[in-house]
Amino acid sequence: MVSRTIIDKTTGTVTFFAFDKGQGLSEHTAPYDALIYIIEGAAKITIGGKPNNLIEGEMILMPANIPHSLKAVEKFKMLLIMIRS
Repeated sequence: MVSRTIIDKTTGTVTFFAFDKGQGLSEHTAPYDALIYIIEGAAKITIGGKPNNLIEGEMILMPANIPHSLKAVEKFKMLLIMIRS
């Protein structure tokens, strides 16, 4: 997995991520709402126990304090937009 923060402000962040097939992030929570936008490839994003399969061009909102995880169904790239205010 590779990540790079593009914007880091007090009101939020934008971070680029790239994953190889099978890689992912284990279940965790965040104190802020976050939006994931799939740039390329496909991923399974589980939010509150519900799996969501996303492909290139799709996005999903991860509400604050709800457990979520993700796994690369195939090699994929995404933007994570976290809103702090």
